[in-house]
Amino acid sequence: MNLAASTRGAPAMKPLALACAIVLSLSTGAACAQDDIPSTVVVTGARFPSVESLRPIGATVITQDDIRRAGVNDVNSAIRKVGGVFGRQSLDSSPDFALDLRGFGANSAQNMVIMVDGVRLNENELSNTVLSTIPIDTVERIEITRGGGSVLYGEGATGGVITITTRRAQAGGPHGSVFAEAGSFREHDVRASLAQTAGPVSADIAVARQGSNNYRHNSDFDQTTASLNLQTRFTGGRAGIHVESARQESRFPGSLNLAEFDADPRQTHTPKDFGSLDTDRASVFAEYRLGPVDLALDASHRERNVRSNYLSTSFTSVGAYDSRQNQFSPRARWLSDVGGMVNELVGGIDVTRWKRKTTSSYSSADASQTGRAVYVRDELRFDPAHEGRVAVGARHETFDKDYVDALAFAAPEDRSQSLNAWEAQASYRVHPQVDVYAKAGQSYRVANADENSYRYPVTDILKAQTSHDLEVGTTLRHIPGDDSGTLTARVFRHRLNNEIFYDPTLNGGWGANTNLDPTERKGFELDAEAVIAAGWRASAHAQHVIAHFTAGSNAGRELVLVPKNVVTARLAWVPGNGQSADVGAQWVDSQRYGNDFANGCAARIPSYTTFDARYAVKVGQWEVAATGLNLADRHYFSNAFACQAGIYPSDGRQLKLSARYDF
Repeated sequence: MNLAASTRGAPAMKPLALACAIVLSLSTGAACAQDDIPSTVVVTGARFPSVESLRPIGATVITQDDIRRAGVNDVNSAIRKVGGVFGRQSLDSSPDFALDLRGFGANSAQNMVIMVDGVRLNENELSNTVLSTIPIDTVERIEITRGGGSVLYGEGATGGVITITTRRAQAGGPHGSVFAEAGSFREHDVRASLAQTAGPVSADIAVARQGSNNYRHNSDFDQTTASLNLQTRFTGGRAGIHVESARQESRFPGSLNLAEFDADPRQTHTPKDFGSLDTDRASVFAEYRLGPVDLALDASHRERNVRSNYLSTSFTSVGAYDSRQNQFSPRARWLSDVGGMVNELVGGIDVTRWKRKTTSSYSSADASQTGRAVYVRDELRFDPAHEGRVAVGARHETFDKDYVDALAFAAPEDRSQSLNAWEAQASYRVHPQVDVYAKAGQSYRVANADENSYRYPVTDILKAQTSHDLEVGTTLRHIPGDDSGTLTARVFRHRLNNEIFYDPTLNGGWGANTNLDPTERKGFELDAEAVIAAGWRASAHAQHVIAHFTAGSNAGRELVLVPKNVVTARLAWVPGNGQSADVGAQWVDSQRYGNDFANGCAARIPSYTTFDARYAVKVGQWEVAATGLNLADRHYFSNAFACQAGIYPSDGRQLKLSARYDF
């Protein structure tokens, strides 16, 4: 969905023309002078389509072209390989790695928010957000905003926010693509998409079947997905519906100790363990312009059914988790001219209701949570010649929680919590080639159902986690007004109170979820892009983070499962003759094992470097490509929950061939 225009190269553009461009994008009947309409369009902003000059400060953007050139098959891989985000090997054979923004370790998924077309995907449990069900061919752009974002996106946004925008059918006749791929470990991926527009109505449908035996024994994965987008445009706005369904079947290879990993990283001790995940999601949206105000609404319903079967040992168990979640998010924006300056005032309400039923040999938990939030944010663009911006915002959210489990030791929970977030941001172009910015704020998260069910002491209720966030940064451009050569540097700090985490030293060594003593994440990030020669483009992302306790009995000790340094680099060759190549590398520093709270383990998870590459040739409407992952066949692991044990080996070298037909 492309709605708003870039003002780069036109700093004197009148606010009225700016608003008119947005009105035109939302309406089939609006009329603006042609000279007032900028050419380049983007999707971004404060939960609204917005001009590029008002895009989130310090954001990293992955385009559809970036995704296709890198040859990634799912959204999670695009975020890791193109966006430079660190990810840990999944535990269930799926491609849904645990993404980690700014070093939150085993609880990284609970400390960032993922949005798809205005709908929040995070789960109210200890599980990773499932991104593999999103058809990769429908993704138009991915926006990664690092750092606290609780004002607009609510609880759990301390590490950052990842916003995924899927495309809408374009004008013209039917068009789409068919894709087929086969590779090592019996990997197969077949996808098809079709889009059609007829007058004001458009439709976009995508189906896919993916599977692999994967690198390890008993790690088979199979998934079928289907999605449908329908929308209609009318004078002043548009409305539509999105329906998505996915079915996953997985085998669970389990963990190894270090000696077993060294002997054979492909082996398994759990040959009978398996599970499944079924998800169904339906959402509706509407946008309408009423005078000077843009109105928008997103509402969604999601059902998630998880089955697990652990049958390889004498302690067998079978579990079923059935959850439902409803979201309702009306919001409004007033884009106005204030003394010759563009002002964007956004306000909205978020209501989320989540409920889960657990049936297993170890739990019969009923858990529910309702969240109600109101937020407001105002951003002013001043001094257009220097792209000056200042923004402030606040959010108030109330949670009602219920939890009861006759089979668990944890006390029932029935309570309400109220939390506040705030933010202040500013940016300024101090030189035609230099932008500077600063952000400060407070973010929060609350304990989820799984954390509440296994806490210590059992009679205590886990407190809400809060973080005071600070970030300063600068962007340097090789050529003023041109993003073909940029370097962005950020320095950040997050000071957390009552961080919610699993402490393996509690409960007589059995471990439990608890509120930690004060902790801190601080460091710096670098993002660089450059056109180094005709047809050659390079990009790099680097993160250095120190995650440690700042007080209490563990003061000064490092937090676990956090690499100090992660560096990702890519080199793309697109000469314009139908050929293209893309090469990537990622280096991940060593990190503490998952149970090493005392920093007493004599070893660390070793550092590693991986390489991937893709070469493609396009002839007419056909494209044929060869892709290689972990080309050096490095034996390594990114997930290990005990000292030299609890290891989940990462994938070995994989080679793939694919063909695509676009029409």
